[in-house]
Parts: sequence; structure tokens; C-alpha cells
Amino acid sequence: MRYRQLGRSGLKVSEICLGTMNFGPRTSEKDSFEILNESINCGINFVDTANQYGGHLGVGTTEIILGKWFAEDRMRRDKVILATKVHEPMSDDINDRGLSARHIQMACDASLKRLGTDHIDLYQMHHIDRKTPIEEIWQAMDRLISQGKITYVGTSNFPGWKIAQASEKAIAQGRLGLVSEQTLYNLMERRAELEVLPACREYGLGL
Repeated sequence: MRYRQLGRSGLKVSEICLGTMNFGPRTSEKDSFEILNESINCGINFVDTANQYGGHLGVGTTEIILGKWFAEDRMRRDKVILATKVHEPMSDDINDRGLSARHIQMACDASLKRLGTDHIDLYQMHHIDRKTPIEEIWQAMDRLISQGKITYVGTSNFPGWKIAQASEKAIAQGRLGLVSEQTLYNLMERRAELEVLPACREYGLGL
């Protein structure tokens, strides 16, 4: 397995990241554990999930499965760079979604409980929130970092202009800022080349 630094951070992650979106709704807990074990044996140290993943089994199911896997062997958590996400609706509550400072704090605490850990290595904004000021978002992320609950901040499904906006606000305040963007990009879907990839190169984000 080869490893790279995650953007301009000093964190080293495997070039292959294990996505867990189907853990629970399509992949049984037993099979999920086997996939995780084999991935670690192959040298993958980067595992990505989201608080909403769970499909028909309910939001949070995938994080719960990961938490059970970590609980089987407490040494596993130290070997894994754990990434999860915040933004998507977690209930019918009007405030139980988005990127308000309140929701970010509550969602992070809930993810930590489901995952059975005291920190998240990479906390990603799952989508942009057009109604929440970027200053409020950074305030919430800074608080989580100071509390030791998250280490790095990333984005997912962000357009180039939003990556630039968030990065400029971080630079102005002397923050490390965003370290990664997770985007849809393959041989068929190449729109990321227009703005997202250039923004990531300009601001030092891993893709």
C-alpha cells in the first residue's frame, strides 16, 4: 500500500480509502467486519463514513457498526484515520440538519457516541449550507478542535467557489483550514475538472 499526505497537512493516509456507505443497508454487520479486517490487513488506514448512512435501517446505523468493530479490539482505533460527515437530516427536527453551529456540535457528539471514540480525525461537511455564514461554521469547527473532538476539517460535494470562500476565511484568521474535498470524479463524470480540482490545487486540499 502507498501512502500520501492528506492535502497540505502532515497526516499520512493510504491512497485507497475504504468507503462504508453500504455497511448495514446492503452489507451485513458480519460481512462489514470482514471487509474492515481485510482492508486493515492490506494496509488501508483510511476509513470514511457519514452520520446519515444507514438506509432503511435508519440514520447512524453505519457509524454504529464501525463502533462495534472498534469495540472488538481497542487497538484498531489507533490504526485508523477515521472520517465522518455532517449536514444531512438526522430526524424530522428542523434544526437536526445543515451546518449551523448548534447542529455541528450536536451531530459531532452523536457521531462520537455511535462510533465509540473520543475523536474524529477528519470531520467533513457533507454538502454546502447556503443559509449558514461561513464564519459560524468555522466557529463551530474551531470549538470542536479546541475540545479535542475533531482534528482536521474537510468538505464533500462542495463547488469550487465554496472551497475558495471557506479557505479564504480560514487564511484570514490564521487557521489551517480545509485539508480535503471528497467529490464525484471518474472517467464519465469530469465536471470537477472545471472548478473543484483547480480550487483544491490552489488551496492545498487533498482530493
